[in-house]
Amino acid sequence: MIISKTPLRMSFVGGGSDLPAFYERQPGAVITTTIDKYVYVTVNKKFDDHVRLSYSETENVENVDQIKHPIVKAVLKRLNIPGGIEITSIGDIPSKGTGLGSSSAFTVGLINALKVYQEQKFSSPHDLADQASEVEIKDLGEPIGKQDQYGVAFGGLKFLQFHSDGQVSVDHVICSRKVKEDLDNNILMLYTGLARPAASVLTQQKNNLESDQHKVNTMKKMVQLAHDLYQQLQKDNLDAFGEILHANWMYKKEMADNLSNPAIDEWYSVGRQHGALGGKILGAGAGGFLIFYAPQERHQEIKAALPHLKPVDFKFENNGSQIIFIH
Repeated sequence: MIISKTPLRMSFVGGGSDLPAFYERQPGAVITTTIDKYVYVTVNKKFDDHVRLSYSETENVENVDQIKHPIVKAVLKRLNIPGGIEITSIGDIPSKGTGLGSSSAFTVGLINALKVYQEQKFSSPHDLADQASEVEIKDLGEPIGKQDQYGVAFGGLKFLQFHSDGQVSVDHVICSRKVKEDLDNNILMLYTGLARPAASVLTQQKNNLESDQHKVNTMKKMVQLAHDLYQQLQKDNLDAFGEILHANWMYKKEMADNLSNPAIDEWYSVGRQHGALGGKILGAGAGGFLIFYAPQERHQEIKAALPHLKPVDFKFENNGSQIIFIH
């Protein structure tokens, strides 16, 4: 039996520049971190040649072609595993539409566990991220970028750059422990209760980036904000974090009509009125988790002003996808 543990992630600035529609013409950049909410994947040899899956549903099929779960089916085919295997998954956070990269975390964690099961050796974070990107973007044709796969495979607070040849550079954001602790403590995460299919939002962003130069120019500004934030964090300067986060959200809302809605705009406005210096909807937009950057002493005030949103406590996670059990 093999068990992998893969963290979820939150992206601060530059999201969307990891889409091929942008980085194939202009370099993209994102500041992202992993958090202590996880997806666990268990892989075990089955006594017969069938495949059994347990996630939000249970599947017990005779061969890989009969599998309904698209990611599992694609990964087993890519790794040429015909059957005789049982795979289960559980997660700390609802798996769809939350903006925390759960689908990519599952893909990375599944590949991590299966590679150990198949080859009895560990994969590098870069290999895990690259294979997961291939599965989601090429094999399944998802209209997504690469930040989630690389973010959760490597873990920690990272500066990711996306190059025209498809390569991804991963740099540590090196800052003092005090700055990381303050950043961690100043971020308030609230669950909106709005789940949304990321594909529809990302498809519109992709189409806009391919056809609208104004949208391309806006994305360039978001990429510059990622570089600016990286430089400020490297200097142990958190003063500009809220302002940069706010500017990024204002730009991001221009990228597609369905990125926000009146309810989200109202919640964001209320948060700003009660002490938040900046914030954003995580992931593609339109729902999931809303984060605010605010002095910790203002968090209770913000939560009281938004009582219908569910606060979720978290801490930054320094590790990426790991194998935590082998038997």
